[in-house]
Amino acid sequence: MSFEDEWAAQKAAVSMRLNKADSTGSSTPAKGSGDYVVEDDDLGEIGHAAHGLFNGLESAGKHANAASETAGTSLKGDGFDSGAALTEVNKTWETQVKTLLQACAHISNHLNYTKKSNKAEDDWIAAQLRIVGPVVPGRDGAVSASQIDKYFR
Repeated sequence: MSFEDEWAAQKAAVSMRLNKADSTGSSTPAKGSGDYVVEDDDLGEIGHAAHGLFNGLESAGKHANAASETAGTSLKGDGFDSGAALTEVNKTWETQVKTLLQACAHISNHLNYTKKSNKAEDDWIAAQLRIVGPVVPGRDGAVSASQIDKYFR
C-alpha cells in the first residue's frame, strides 16, 4: 500500500469517527452534541507541555551546532564537498529548530491567552447574571431562563 493510499484511509477513518461524535451511531450528530468542549485544565496542560518543549528544545536543538559548523568548515577547507553539504544541512537544521521554537511559543502563549480570556468572559457573564438588590421573599434568587437564554444565541 502506498503512502497516499494509507493516508487517505486514515483520513477517512478519522472523518467517520468525528461524524459520530454524539455516540448514537448516527452519521449526523444530534443538535448541540457535536460541540467541541475543552476545559481550562486541558488548555493549561497543553500550554505547559508546549512551554516545556520550548525550554528543552532551545538547548537540545542547538547542542551540535558548534561541532557541525567546525566540521563543515574544516572539511570544506580540506577540499571535501561534504563540508559544504554539512554546512548547508546545519543551516537548515537551525532554521527548522527556530521554526519549531516559534511554534511552541505561539501555542503556549495562545493557550494562556485563551484560558485568561475565557475566564474573563465567564466572569463577565456571571456578573451580568448576578441579582442586584434584595431577593423577593419566597424566591431563591435564581436568574430567569429568558435572561440566561440571551447568552446562548
